[in-house]
Amino acid sequence: MQPLPKHPVLFEISTWVWLNELSRRHGRRITLGNVPDEEWERLARMGVDLVWLMGVWERSPAAIALESANPIAISEFRAVLPDFTLDDLAGSPYSVHRFEVDARLGGRKGLAEERRKLARHGIRLILDFVPNHVAPDHPWTVTHPDYFIQGSGDDLANDPESFIQVSNSIFARGRDPNFPAWMDTVQLNAFNPGLRRAVIATLADIASQCDGVRVDMAMLFLNPVFSSTWNGRAGDYPDEEFWVEVIGAVKARFPGTIFMAEAYWDTERTLQAQGFDYCYDKLLYDYIRDEAFAHLAEHLRGDDDYQRRLVRFAENHDERRAPEVFPESKWKVMALAAATLPGLRMFYQGQEEGRRSRVSVLVGRWPEEPPDPEALEFYRCLFKLVSRPALKNGDWQLLRVRSERTAPLKRCAAWMWSLGEEQYVIVLNFGSHPAQIFIHVPISAGYNAITLSEIESQALLTSSLVHEQTQIFQLSLNAWNSRVYRVRS
Repeated sequence: MQPLPKHPVLFEISTWVWLNELSRRHGRRITLGNVPDEEWERLARMGVDLVWLMGVWERSPAAIALESANPIAISEFRAVLPDFTLDDLAGSPYSVHRFEVDARLGGRKGLAEERRKLARHGIRLILDFVPNHVAPDHPWTVTHPDYFIQGSGDDLANDPESFIQVSNSIFARGRDPNFPAWMDTVQLNAFNPGLRRAVIATLADIASQCDGVRVDMAMLFLNPVFSSTWNGRAGDYPDEEFWVEVIGAVKARFPGTIFMAEAYWDTERTLQAQGFDYCYDKLLYDYIRDEAFAHLAEHLRGDDDYQRRLVRFAENHDERRAPEVFPESKWKVMALAAATLPGLRMFYQGQEEGRRSRVSVLVGRWPEEPPDPEALEFYRCLFKLVSRPALKNGDWQLLRVRSERTAPLKRCAAWMWSLGEEQYVIVLNFGSHPAQIFIHVPISAGYNAITLSEIESQALLTSSLVHEQTQIFQLSLNAWNSRVYRVRS
């Protein structure tokens, strides 16, 4: 297989939902192992380099029982899927019974067959790993109760929403310190040496079945975060960070394994330093959504190594659909920014169709929703753009953007991609007001002058000034609008 591009494209698939949709479309049961090759051909034509099959592991019967008895959850499912029945409840992909490919999805053998198909199309396979917690019926709760954060009878009596009894043991339920405990999980202890060895063995087995791992809520297992969350319940503070130990051991056996962290709380640089190849860039998403222009401008000035190891996205399974978060034309600007900044560009199943309904990952079926022609055309052009060599393997440069008064205009941004003579300039207005801007575009060595040719309309933009190998172009952008140019000499 060819080396991964410097700035690859990842496509996330909700595996349970996707296989159900394929089965309905083809009129036969489709599982991992007999997925029509045309599905992978379509993604290859789109320029996808990595496929993340989200939710392939065995889902917990105990967790499903808890979820099916939760009237609040059921009402939420029915709000999005009015004809919901308990047969649609697949269970949480993040309440793992065992890290074995669910037999109902095709099992380990079926996954191996799809990995071979993907490889023939030059696409790598990414799978999940959940470090923070497992399901209440995971075998470790009986065979290795010491792997978990322990509770007492008083804890269970006083706070039954945060503690659970499993067999003869009382454990803490899994949690993020900023939210209530997850009722269908049991909390693992990142400081336990035995758990660390077990995680290394588990991840090595996962790495033997794929090309990379997306790690759920990776920052929860940073030593300072874990210690703060559990306030002495975890035992002695370890000498080595969890991820340094674990990633190092797995990569020693499977050196090509990609580690991608779901990360929040400004922990991205820390996780990158501890061995993660990529980390979620939720900051970009939040700054654009909130029109936090000063923070956005500062974020885009991050150093090159940091930038190219971020995962950019307008959608994933944890977020509401982009047209709902970024209404009117805003979703186009968000998607264009996420797809043309350096790093790993992530897209979510249904995004290219303009889906608006977000269904819980616990549900194995999505409502019928006709594709949006505007979204289909937009994403057809976007995937074509990000498949160009300059955006896959070129060099990225943040350009200077200013107003007439020479001051930086932080609600607008522009950047340039270059690979040999192939160059593109992307200009975006993230604000709710039109903008008159000047962008400073460097002239490559050997050129006297350049023009910008808009990809969509072929309209030419000439510069108003040349200064020290930099041409200054003036243009107008409507609110929440963008332009993509090809640089021509």
